[in-house]
Amino acid sequence: MTRLSINVNKIATLRNSRGGDIPNLLQLTRDIINFGADGITVHPRPDERHITYQDTLDLSKMIKEEFPSIEFNVEGRPSKKFLSLIEEVNPNQITLVPDSPGVLTSNQGWDIPKKTSYLKKIIKVIKTNNNRICLFVEPDSNIIKYVLDTGADSIELFTGEYANKFSINKHGIIKKYIETANNAYQSNIGVNAGHDLNLDNLKFFNQSITFLDEVSIGHALICDSLYYGLENTIQLYKRNLL
Repeated sequence: MTRLSINVNKIATLRNSRGGDIPNLLQLTRDIINFGADGITVHPRPDERHITYQDTLDLSKMIKEEFPSIEFNVEGRPSKKFLSLIEEVNPNQITLVPDSPGVLTSNQGWDIPKKTSYLKKIIKVIKTNNNRICLFVEPDSNIIKYVLDTGADSIELFTGEYANKFSINKHGIIKKYIETANNAYQSNIGVNAGHDLNLDNLKFFNQSITFLDEVSIGHALICDSLYYGLENTIQLYKRNLL
């Protein structure tokens, strides 16, 4: 079964819209884990418009103390501030994204051939025996050799294009995702995926990608929970990952 890592950024966005501590991020994250999440993902941005750096520290402490078997994944652009946070948090997985500081959401992957040397230096600093380093990439089977050169453990496939074209030509668009995932698996590189995956397109993606380890989903899942309830929604997503 493919792991479901739930991105809790949107919970923090709702909290921040009014200030205070409602909804309570830590308690809702506890509930999300108890409702079946295999992991928790956060993406603290420089402007801290949703998940703050303090949130990341608080979540890390809570998960390590109360749910030691749950994986904590921290995403972000490898700025000095982000790298300092990573050193303090020591998450199970670190997903590096190429986002510029003001971008609304992660909307493209790394240009791995051009950034191989840069990423190799970053990964050398943050890689330990207790974490995995994941690179956010667009589907392209030719980049796996460069991923290997960086020292990364896995890739997260950016599924924005897949989601956009799913209703038009899902069988056509999935091909390059399959090829990239297969090439990664053959090179002992793990395969994650994320961005705009939802209850409509998740099952087909999961069934098509044989070697899919994990999906990271936040926005769609939290939106669906307004209709179906949080616990039921998590179970609906997990059924699509069997």
